[in-house]
Order: sequence, then structure tokens, then C-alpha cells
Amino acid sequence: MTTYSLLIILGCGLVTWLPRVIPFILVRKFQLPNVVTQFLSYVPLCILTALFVQNLFVAKEGHFPDFNMEYCLATIPTAIVAFLTKNLMCIVVTGMCFMALIRYFMI
Repeated sequence: MTTYSLLIILGCGLVTWLPRVIPFILVRKFQLPNVVTQFLSYVPLCILTALFVQNLFVAKEGHFPDFNMEYCLATIPTAIVAFLTKNLMCIVVTGMCFMALIRYFMI
């Protein structure tokens, strides 16, 4: 690896890292209004919902979206565990385990 390649990789890492860290540094020094804080509390849920729904459906050009059956089947026990425990670690482990089982037995 040349010095140029190393500098490019380090520069790309820095450019990727800075926009993620700077907002945290700025927010520490300022007190955000309660309305902004409440609004921002919904962002993680919205992002996770968008990612989930995107993977739940298979888009085909010119047709209505179809269900991705693997994800639909894994969603059922995961949603039940989420409702009962409200523990993120249990939810993630349940989803991963059921997805692994479904892929193992369906293929």
C-alpha cells in the first residue's frame, strides 16, 4: 500500500467521522428546546420503521409489492417478544434466531 492510498483512506475516514461527531459536540454546549428534543426522540423509531418496511416488501417494476415471506415469518415471533419483553436485546436475538431457522429450513 502506498502512502497516497493510506492518506486517501484516512481522509475518507475523517470526512465520514466528522459529520457524525460534530453535532454531538455542539449539542453538549447548548440546551435544545423541549420541542426539538421531543421531535428528535422519534427519529430512531422512524428510521427503524423505514428500514423494516423496506425489507418486508419486494418491489417489482410495474407490479404491486410482494411480501418477503422470510421476513414476514420472522416478524411474527419477534413482534410477540417485543410486545411481551420490551427488551431490545431479546428482540434482536429473537429476530436473528428465527431468521436463521427460517433460512436453514426453507432453503
